[in-house]
Amino acid sequence: QDQLQESGGGSVQAGGSLRLSCAGSGYRSHRCMAWFRQGPRKEREEVATFLTTETSYADSVKGRFTISKDNARNTIYLQMDALKPEDTAMYYCASDPKRAGACSGWSYAYWGQGTQVTVSS
Repeated sequence: QDQLQESGGGSVQAGGSLRLSCAGSGYRSHRCMAWFRQGPRKEREEVATFLTTETSYADSVKGRFTISKDNARNTIYLQMDALKPEDTAMYYCASDPKRAGACSGWSYAYWGQGTQVTVSS
């Protein structure tokens, strides 16, 4: 399988927006797709998960971030609005062929290299 590849990170001021993308043709059939992040001196955090029409979000990003998937482009997105300095982190996409059950809280098998998001106050 080809590697998951994230893009779209960058630097933005608080209140701004970014859209992250994650592409990988070998993961098209996977049920579970997700975005994680790891900030400076913090543990990795699950940000959002996508399972067909079901999504889940960390409380810290609810109402501000939106995960979506474009099957035709084999790409998942994370639209991030109203960004805060505490959103600063390396963001990773992840994928798993998990056959049943929820995608939130799962130990994902496939990971991208990450894309940095920096939000300044």
